[in-house]
Amino acid sequence: MSQPDTDTAAQSPSSQQEPQIQTDGRRSHSEQMNQPAQTSQSESSHDGKDAHALHTNLKRGMESRHLQMISLGGVIGTGLFLSSGYTIQQAGPIGTILAYGIGALIVYLVMLTLGELSVAMPVTGSFHVYAEKFIGPGTGFVIAIQYWLTWTVALGSEFTAAGLLMQRWFPNSPTWAWSAACITLIFTLNALSVRFFAEAEFWFASIKVFAICAFIVIGSLAIFGVIPVAGYQHAPMFGNLIKDGVFPNGFMPVFATILTVNFAFSGTELIGVTAGETRDPQTAVPKAIHTTLWRLALFFIGSITVMCALIPWRKAGVGESPFVLVFNSIGIPYAGDIMNFVVLTAVLSASNSGLYASTRMVWSMGNEGMIPRWFAKTNRRGVPMLALCAAMAGGLLALLSSVIAASTVYLVLVALSGLSAVVVWIAIAYCQIVFRRRWLESGHSTSELKYRTPGYPYVSWAAFILCTASFVLVIFDVEQRFALVAELVFIVACYGAYFLQQWVRKRKKATEADDLDTLWVARD
Repeated sequence: MSQPDTDTAAQSPSSQQEPQIQTDGRRSHSEQMNQPAQTSQSESSHDGKDAHALHTNLKRGMESRHLQMISLGGVIGTGLFLSSGYTIQQAGPIGTILAYGIGALIVYLVMLTLGELSVAMPVTGSFHVYAEKFIGPGTGFVIAIQYWLTWTVALGSEFTAAGLLMQRWFPNSPTWAWSAACITLIFTLNALSVRFFAEAEFWFASIKVFAICAFIVIGSLAIFGVIPVAGYQHAPMFGNLIKDGVFPNGFMPVFATILTVNFAFSGTELIGVTAGETRDPQTAVPKAIHTTLWRLALFFIGSITVMCALIPWRKAGVGESPFVLVFNSIGIPYAGDIMNFVVLTAVLSASNSGLYASTRMVWSMGNEGMIPRWFAKTNRRGVPMLALCAAMAGGLLALLSSVIAASTVYLVLVALSGLSAVVVWIAIAYCQIVFRRRWLESGHSTSELKYRTPGYPYVSWAAFILCTASFVLVIFDVEQRFALVAELVFIVACYGAYFLQQWVRKRKKATEADDLDTLWVARD
């Protein structure tokens, strides 16, 4: 059993050793990055100076094992268990494996750039804080909204999925009742403490990982003839992978699949969100990042290889999960019920991670003053309850829109959330490039960094270019072109909202100054 989560963000060794680099002409990067922590301390209600001040400290309650499972749990979802068959049908076996390999490489490059930023500046809600410091405050605001929306929309869909999955075992029960039970469970786990959230996510993700590993092992035994498979008198081996050619539908479906894979891999960046609440991020973050690529390659590419080897690719996942098809062909009893349980676990895991990520983004925006600072207030367990309620309200609104306006409002929200993760990846890569340049310009050397992006600047620019290409080239996919247009309009709207907010604040300050001048004139 681990030690209780008594460390606060202000007590972190890494936060006490912030890098001193210049981000503008007025103050150092250290001063800017430490401001939230200083604010938390000065505003803490127990400092004796202001009884009405806010307490905004978060707890460092996560360990390395939590971080590694959270990074996996954010990626392994219903897409692998349910939708992978459709992906195989579009691109063919080799094309799908190639697409997932390229997607895993892109994700790994982004994670390498994020690792340097997260270790140097382990702050909760890191993405928009980095964007604010290294690109501009307007971009920081846009990135925060983008990432919040990504997980808020996901929450609505996961709550619905939980209710539908329970219908298999309780066909006469109302779907909304199970959705409500899922909502209550996930809200409670996040409200208790970051420790409860991390422990629950660890076990949710562990079940998914165990299921995938079992699938790969059993499937491999069947491929080599150790276990009999229905429809085969001999070992199936890998003939199905190239039975109809390397790219049976041409290469363009492979390209479209790469775009889908990028969306499927969104969630690995949760490492950055959790860095501010992780013990010893200098050790935990790099360890989680370096295990990401080989685990993604093993779980996704390994699973798809097994599926395609045992099931003809044209039949994979037609109306049923390819996992269930494989288990049924091998003769494993209750395959449908087993996978229903695993998928339900995946839904709970995605909901748990989604509510956490959405909550911390709301907290971070409040802590940075982008929205009212009351959203950064935490209770004695270090949980930002007001931010948690706001995040859950967003998820419930997304759930409501999926029921009432599925073909209009919800369709737009889904389109936006799909590309928002890629926008965040682009910002992460570019922030690391700017950070390293300013670090060196400030007279520091790379040896002073606790973690360095290997292959800089080639790795950083490769991550930036590949992510940008994934975003822009969506225009060639007819089915996702609407998502690109909606995302571009939303980005412009977010910038507009930010500048309008700044204009209102300047007007308010000017009015207050005029009122003060009038008061002094009246006194004279």
